[in-house]
Amino acid sequence: MSLFLATLLTGIFLAFAGGALLSGHSLISSALKGFPRSPLATAVFFGGAALWFLFRVWNLSSADFGEYRTALFMGFFAVAALAFIYVPDFLAVRGVAGLLLLVASPLLDSAYMEWDYPQRLLLVSLVYLGIAIALWLGAQPYRMRDFLEWLYRRPARPKQFGAVQLFYGFVLCVTAFTY
Repeated sequence: MSLFLATLLTGIFLAFAGGALLSGHSLISSALKGFPRSPLATAVFFGGAALWFLFRVWNLSSADFGEYRTALFMGFFAVAALAFIYVPDFLAVRGVAGLLLLVASPLLDSAYMEWDYPQRLLLVSLVYLGIAIALWLGAQPYRMRDFLEWLYRRPARPKQFGAVQLFYGFVLCVTAFTY
């Protein structure tokens, strides 16, 4: 993925998410409030993260334990399947955390060794913040519920948070065209 595309797609995603929060639509707020324990969100996000991770395990090179990939694949597949059965609480949050960690790799790879473009740090800083948040939420997924409760405690907070996301998404979109 090119640095232009990585920055532009990240900016579009942030602008879309920020615009949804800024709209203040009741469907958005109810979906976000129910997200941490939603079975549909669990299937989409945790299932997507598990499939992507299993794909990466299956395509390991021999330098990365590729000769054991079948055993690794089966072990991680069993863990993912058992997680759906025995640990359904906040599995959607863990799925989003896993997807954030998996998305970070191509985004950071696109900015690797691009010293001529210091504006790449707008993307890279956001990705590293996302990695830190993903690790934190993966270990303590109930914090997402706490954050959403805090966010919706005052009516202005979701709109302010959405405005910040929309602005940063716009900045990233504009930055993409400066490479």
